[in-house]
Amino acid sequence: MPQPRQPFLHDLVCTLASPTQAWSDRTGDIGGGGLAIGAQGVLHGDVRMLSSVELLADDRRPVHLATFEQGERTTFTYAFRDATSMSGHPDALILIDRVRTIEPGSCSETLRVESMAPQPLQFELAVRLAHDLAPVEQIKTGTPSEPLAFAEEMPLSWGNDDVSATLTAGDGQVRVAPDKTTAQLSWPIMLAPGTVETRDWSVKIEDESGVVVAPIGAKLWVDEAVDRLVGPQRTSGDQRLTAWLRRSLDDLNGLRMATRDQPDNPFFAAGAPWYLTLFGRDSLWTARMLLSVDPAPAIGTLRTLARLAGSTVDPDSGQEPGKIPHELRRGTFAFGDTSLPPLYYGTIDATALWICLLHDLWGSGGQDDVVAELLDPLTAALQWILTFGDADGDGFLEYIDTSGHGLANQGWKDSADSVRFADGSIADGPVALCEVQGYAYEAACAGADLLDAFGRPGAADFRGWAATLADRFRAQFWCGVGDDRYPALALDGRKRRVDSLTSNIGHLLGTGLLSPDEELLVARRVAGPELDSGLGLRTMSASDGGYHPLSYHCGSVWPHDTAIVIAGLERAGLLRHARGLVDGLLRASVRFGQRLPELWSGEGRAVPYPAACRPQAWSAAAAVMVADAMRT
Repeated sequence: MPQPRQPFLHDLVCTLASPTQAWSDRTGDIGGGGLAIGAQGVLHGDVRMLSSVELLADDRRPVHLATFEQGERTTFTYAFRDATSMSGHPDALILIDRVRTIEPGSCSETLRVESMAPQPLQFELAVRLAHDLAPVEQIKTGTPSEPLAFAEEMPLSWGNDDVSATLTAGDGQVRVAPDKTTAQLSWPIMLAPGTVETRDWSVKIEDESGVVVAPIGAKLWVDEAVDRLVGPQRTSGDQRLTAWLRRSLDDLNGLRMATRDQPDNPFFAAGAPWYLTLFGRDSLWTARMLLSVDPAPAIGTLRTLARLAGSTVDPDSGQEPGKIPHELRRGTFAFGDTSLPPLYYGTIDATALWICLLHDLWGSGGQDDVVAELLDPLTAALQWILTFGDADGDGFLEYIDTSGHGLANQGWKDSADSVRFADGSIADGPVALCEVQGYAYEAACAGADLLDAFGRPGAADFRGWAATLADRFRAQFWCGVGDDRYPALALDGRKRRVDSLTSNIGHLLGTGLLSPDEELLVARRVAGPELDSGLGLRTMSASDGGYHPLSYHCGSVWPHDTAIVIAGLERAGLLRHARGLVDGLLRASVRFGQRLPELWSGEGRAVPYPAACRPQAWSAAAAVMVADAMRT
């Protein structure tokens, strides 16, 4: 029997309004024959509420013609020839528009039917449904599911103790199949020549135990943000940027959510379909990238994560006092040998990034009240960096999973094989990543500034620690000699330099950890052909032994990674070295239809990683970070 495998996403259509999402094939159908197919489905809060949704006309599938994606709404257009028009002129068609709309807690479709035939037509329009209530981790691992039975009571409803759904079919007739695994809603259609008929159906979802909900408050103002970011160049400048920004901001509006107990504190879910929830690192970076557009997501993200910050030591969840969590789920998220509890803290960088975002928010002006209310979590986060973050007391932040079932790697490159030496061998932990030391240095200095500004003690201690960290980093992380020097990816458990050349070094730019001469060395590396693929920054150099262009973290291109490096070059005064990276992302935006996926191949062609999330929050927010850099 074949082993389950993660389903591919690259050719699917996503319609999204967090925490609800629909994934279909290009034709608009979900599943087939009443059975689930891969990642397709209507999901709400990590549960698949519909596993199959098929459109039929006289028990046949109409011919798909086109798909138009518009954020929370997708239109699929079809042609259908019934028996009376089959032998007629080729233009004698029935056109069907299927408009799918996702709102938080609902999926609805409007079916618009138009006759182009010269004679009256009659046929049956139908939608066939099935459900399996599969959790997202089961879908992600490709584990097959069986359709569950519908009850025959009307209105048709299904679910469990946590989440339930109810079908509304207007004037449609609803029938449950004899085996009860599918339900069909149908409408008799009579069309005079040149007339139009519409039919509607919807599913409303009630979720009693979901940890995330749609947030209260205004969405991002897309037109206003594009005007501000592009300015007078909107018509005369690079049109690729304008189109990319508009699509990205629309996608980010679909990814807005909040926790159930704090619905007025919005943040961005990491990405669809697998990570449609709060992720410390992803949500922080996304809010940071968008700070020039709207401070509300930064405020909501900071408050939400501060409320969830660790207060005790728990190896099972990775919790430690002051530590910012990694992710929040409805229940345990299990795949393979990994099993993550609902609130999981296995991240080495989110705590420092939380401090950096708080400082950036303060620097943006007018947010003193917000910062003041977060001073206690700030102090706890700073203390975590100096204590629990440095598990072995060597002066660097490092990680190792002590639970036996958590993430093996806990930086942003969190796949099990991502930390490799130049010869391709995998490093053993504890692992001290280079970029994490940069985040920690910046956080210590930023935190010290906030302590001083708000009359809290201890600033000198954190500045002194940061200065010592910079000296240690300079002594232990650098590889090579002369102008060929570059920072190692990491130190392994034996304090050996993990000497592969990776994009991680670009995250050091602008943190203050490096001297100007060292930043110039790094700038030349990230702009060079080993790392610049022509469509963004490779995660690993093409000359390294572990390089593979379509691996998850060892040679692929991640747009958020590239954008962070572009912003770092700008902060370091080295933006001239970013031109190739900027143009690469702009070209990628065109080739991927302005919706950049989570990652793609590092070979220099727009070949998607087949299981990449799309939309992904920090991939979308990369457009704003690039626009900010281009304005300088």
